[in-house]
Amino acid sequence: MRILLTNDDGIEAEGLECLERIARTLSDDVWVCAPAVEQSGKGRGITLTEPLRVNRLGEKRFAVTGTPTDCVVLAVNDLMPEKPDLVLSGVNRGHNVGEDCSYSGTVAGALQGMAFGIRSIALSQSLERFHDEVTAHWETAEMFAPAIISRLLERPWQNGVVMNLNFPARPPEQVTEVEVTRQGFRDIGEMHAVRRTDLRGRDYYWMSFRGARQEHAAGTDLRAVDEGKISVTPLHIDLTHMPSVNDLKGVLGGAPPKTVAA
Repeated sequence: MRILLTNDDGIEAEGLECLERIARTLSDDVWVCAPAVEQSGKGRGITLTEPLRVNRLGEKRFAVTGTPTDCVVLAVNDLMPEKPDLVLSGVNRGHNVGEDCSYSGTVAGALQGMAFGIRSIALSQSLERFHDEVTAHWETAEMFAPAIISRLLERPWQNGVVMNLNFPARPPEQVTEVEVTRQGFRDIGEMHAVRRTDLRGRDYYWMSFRGARQEHAAGTDLRAVDEGKISVTPLHIDLTHMPSVNDLKGVLGGAPPKTVAA
């Protein structure tokens, strides 16, 4: 099995080292194509207005001056001799649950693999607190991911689905359960902009999360990670809201309405 690894934390990230160890328990044919620098929060962004540079760091290892999506596109289309059998994206430093999934570069890397018809999995390791001084429990993802991935690969997947794995901020011995979940949603207003002033008196902003404790619905990825469980969520990219489609068919459809002059 040929495996392609990518991430959004960058080629030098600890989480990518963890992912390499995970991948090598599954295969000895492991390729790495990751951003040269951190690309967190870039979602499915693809670089269209400037050239991409590729730095070959080893026989099967590349750093790209672009996003996770760029990395997967370049690896599959140009850098690898054959299309991989599996794309693994991560292990992200911090979980990707709820609406994180819509702007996560980690999830985006998996989605691009899915777009190529490759089974793809995003992996993230939750933190007790998102701060540089906090050390992630990489050993938790490393202990449980290989067996979970193997079980997922034993079963057929529906087209257009990626698997989103989130490991709780606990050491392995405190993790007792895996839960198959649905994507949850936080309360409105979790993300906000912090305004500051530079030395010349001009305002600038840092995007941030409020981090307030919330109660999340049972069965969601958010609730599972809060409870110290491993969350496995099948995701897909179809954003269509079918109830609204059915409602709108009652007022739109057929000949387009014309504006009547007053």
